[in-house]
Amino acid sequence: MTTGISTAPRRRSTARTFLPLALAAWLILEIWLLTVVADVAGGLAVAALLAGGIVLGAVVIKRAGRRAFKNLSETFQQAQQGRQPTPQEPGRGNGLTMLAGLLLMMPGLLSDVAGLFLLLPPVRAWVGRRAARSLERKMASAPAGSFGDAFQQARIHHPDGKVVQGEVIREDRPEGPAGPGTVYRPPLAP
Repeated sequence: MTTGISTAPRRRSTARTFLPLALAAWLILEIWLLTVVADVAGGLAVAALLAGGIVLGAVVIKRAGRRAFKNLSETFQQAQQGRQPTPQEPGRGNGLTMLAGLLLMMPGLLSDVAGLFLLLPPVRAWVGRRAARSLERKMASAPAGSFGDAFQQARIHHPDGKVVQGEVIREDRPEGPAGPGTVYRPPLAP
C-alpha cells in the first residue's frame, strides 16, 4: 500500500548538527572569559560588569518597547484617518534593538559585546538587511503551498500507529430545513 509519504530517512541539516556544538563552545568560552577577567580584575569587577549589563539591557528593551508601542499607535492613527501607513525599512524596526538588550542582559562578556555592536545603527541595519534577504531567499525557494497547506491538512492517528494524511473540510451551515430545532451554531474552533 502506498501512502505518498516517503519512508527514506531524512538527511539532517548542517545547522541542526552544528548549532548545539556551537552553543556549547560559546558557553564554555563565556565561562572561561569570565574566569580570566575575574583573575585579572577581581570577582567584584566581574559582578559589577554583569550587573551593569543587566541594567543596560533592561533600559534598552524598555526603550525599544516604548518606541514599538509609539510606532504601533501612529500606524493605527494613520489607518483610522484613511492614510496608507508608511512601511519600515529592514533593520529600522525594534526587533534587533530588543535582541541587543537581551544579549546585554545575558550573563557573559561575549554576549555583552554582541549586544553593544547591535546597538550601533550601521551594524543593526546591516544585520536587518541580511536577515531580510535570507528570509526572502528561503521564501522564494520554498515549494508553492508548502506552508499554507499545513493549516489545511490533518493527520489521523489510527490505533495501530499508522498515520493517514487527510484534509479537513468544515461545513459552515448545517444542511436541511431550518426549523426551531436546527439553530445554526458556529464551530468552536476557527
